[in-house]
This record gives sequence, C-alpha cells and structure tokens, in this order.
Amino acid sequence: MKIAVLSRNPKLYSTKRLVEAIEQHGHQSVVIDHLKCDIIMDQKGPAIFYKGENLNDIDAVIPRIGASVTFYGTAVVRHFEMMHVFTAVESQAITRSRDKLRSLQILSRSGVGMPKTAFTNYSKEENRVIRHIGNAPVVIKLLEGTQGLGVVLAETDKAAKSVVEAFDSLKTRVILQEFIEEAGGADIRVFIVHGEVVGAMKRQGKEGEFRSNLHRGGSAQVIKLSRKEKSTALTAAKSMGLDIAGVDMLQSKRGPLVLEVNSSPGLEGIEKATGVDIAGKIVEYIERSAAKKRNKKKKATAKP
Repeated sequence: MKIAVLSRNPKLYSTKRLVEAIEQHGHQSVVIDHLKCDIIMDQKGPAIFYKGENLNDIDAVIPRIGASVTFYGTAVVRHFEMMHVFTAVESQAITRSRDKLRSLQILSRSGVGMPKTAFTNYSKEENRVIRHIGNAPVVIKLLEGTQGLGVVLAETDKAAKSVVEAFDSLKTRVILQEFIEEAGGADIRVFIVHGEVVGAMKRQGKEGEFRSNLHRGGSAQVIKLSRKEKSTALTAAKSMGLDIAGVDMLQSKRGPLVLEVNSSPGLEGIEKATGVDIAGKIVEYIERSAAKKRNKKKKATAKP
C-alpha cells in the first residue's frame, strides 16, 4: 500500500514515527503538506494535486491536522474520502472534535463523567454563569485554545468575573468549568486505536502549574487504568466518531471526568512513557481496515 501522512512538518516526532512504522510494515510512505494540496472538482470527479502531481495512487491517509488549519486540512481529508481513499480519521470527526463547545455537548449527551461546564452568549451576568458551576476556583477556557494555551484558573469569584469581562471586551468566547482540586494538577491521556486502548499515561504539571500539558513542562509516567477509566475513554472516543483519539481525563472523587478528545494526539509522550509502538498499532489498524474495504469492493463487483 501507499500510505500518506498529512503533516506540515516531516521532522516532527509523530510524523517520523508514522513513516518508520509504515515502512517497517512493508508499505510505501509519503508525507504531504495538506496546505499545499490543490483540491480539484469537475464533472470527472474529485482530484487532489500536490506540487503539480495528481495524487491518484494513494491507498490510505493518516491525517495530522493542526488546530490552526482545521478548515483547509479537513477539506483535504474530505476530498480523499470522496476519492474512496481510506482515512484513518474521518474529516467529520476531526471537525466535530475541534469545535470545543460542540464536543462538550456531545460528551454530555453520551453520559460520560465530565467537569460541570457553562457557556452563555450573554456575559453581562457573570455571577449568574459562575453560580451554574459552583463557587471559585473556576477554570476559564478559550473555545479556540490548544495545548493548555488560553486556559486560566480564577481563584475567586471576583477574579473569574474580571477575566470573563476582559475576554468579553475582546469579543472572545469562553467556557467556564469547575476546578477539580483533588486531581492535583495531573490528568490521564488515554490513546485509543479503533476501539482499543493501546496506551495510557498520567501527566503531572510542574510545581505551581494546574495544567499538565507536556508542552508546558509537565512530566509523564505509565498508568494502569481502572475498568471505569477505560470504559469512559472508549465511550468518549466513540461518541466523537474517532478511530484514533487521545482522551484526556481527570481523576476525581466521583470517578473519571473527560476534559477533551483529541483527534491528532501526539505520539512522543505516550510512546516514551509506555514503551508501546503506538505508530505500529495505527498502521496495523489501517492494514485491517483497508483489507476489509477491498473485500467489500470485490463482493460488490462480483454480484450479477
């Protein structure tokens, strides 16, 4: 098979590991910068050109779409889908997961545990909104924030009101979320591939930091999940329609609480913490899925 990794930087750890795994499994790899793809539409059907070359020989795609280029990145993935190319992560699922408000609504409907969250279009009554989730401390998040950026911990109701007012003056939408103190500045990242937990790590924020992101100096170690943590992570990923996902959860007194579901989870932290060949698991999933797709196509064409 010829498997394309959609990535803007071939030197990134995740991109390099996926290329290595693809080639170790005997397949041909190619890294494609999705922002440099030309999407062509006419009566002959959809086509994608990259640096002047028609990408009509790709068997499968692994999307690694950054949050800042979600619109065009998912358009490219969607075009591959229209060309009947297998995509490890569907375009609709990526779009769904990147909309922070929509993803929280979906998680709430799925019944998984999650921190109480509030959002309003009317910010003149900040105290009322804060009361919906309880007393301070309150976590305030930008709807567009990633990797811990755009996340503020307000220690008092007065501070929370001031932060909300400040964001409102900039015409920036935020959500308010209860602060889970017993989590102790740590969270759990669960890596899921096609309905299976293939790795899990506990991330601990550095001293004085309530965010546990590794990009912000946090540390990680392997963790054995409880049955409830495992089922919660699988339910969260399934509700978002993601076959490859990184589910972030907090450990609380009332059980695991899902923070978000990432459609392009990094491989470096999870592979180094667990020692598991996550990239290889992804390629094996593509092999199985592509084989099923070929068999279905053969059966369909064999019918009289």
